[in-house]
Amino acid sequence: MNLNKKKIIIANMKMNGSLSFNESFLKNIKINFNKFKNLNIGLCLPYPYLFQAQKFLQNTNINWGGQNVAKFENGPHTGEVSAKMLQEFGAKYVIVGHSERSTAYCESDENIAAKFEKIKKYKMIPVLCVGETLIEREAGIMESVVSSQIKTIIKIFGNEIFENSIIAYEPIWAIGSDMAASPDQANKMCIFIRNLVCENKKEFKNFNIIYGGSVNPKNALQLFASESLDGVLIGRASVNFDEFSHICSRAENGK
Repeated sequence: MNLNKKKIIIANMKMNGSLSFNESFLKNIKINFNKFKNLNIGLCLPYPYLFQAQKFLQNTNINWGGQNVAKFENGPHTGEVSAKMLQEFGAKYVIVGHSERSTAYCESDENIAAKFEKIKKYKMIPVLCVGETLIEREAGIMESVVSSQIKTIIKIFGNEIFENSIIAYEPIWAIGSDMAASPDQANKMCIFIRNLVCENKKEFKNFNIIYGGSVNPKNALQLFASESLDGVLIGRASVNFDEFSHICSRAENGK
């Protein structure tokens, strides 16, 4: 990680919020988060509330985005939301491949790859979630599992598609469990991912690797100290203003 580069904080608000909650929450962020000069912060909200993010956060240093996207451009796909639609609401980031979706809706690596490409086509930044289950880690095959998830995209589109992209290493066993990966576990996996994507030591512009999975104010400082990590993906702590602010303060100030 380039220590002079801004750290990335992506908030996955999941299926939380309401019109009234969001208005208060986003106003608080607008007022209080402009003090963070060394962070790239993005809030990924449920689709119906993207208009609120655009309303309250435009002309600030805070960006926003979606938690999923369709692999289709348009057409008879009831309930789907296209990349172009997200773009029209000013989205910068789009989460793709999150285990809560890929498990519940049986998303294949090929489907995730198609979504990744659509996000890139409309000039947004994909946040690709990869990670292993606890059984897979205990079996020692975590690198093989993560490699398979990433190599599907590389096979179809080539390594270069990861320019201006983010990979979030988010071990499935850590999500919502209060059992985050240790800094050493996160560091080793992120080094593995970087070597896999940047083969032959070719670095891609604005390619970043972040960690997600039970990130909180207590473990954030240790995670930010890792040279291989460019930031974090925050889940439930992102809808608690005090915890979210505390994590960002630790990223900004290193304490």
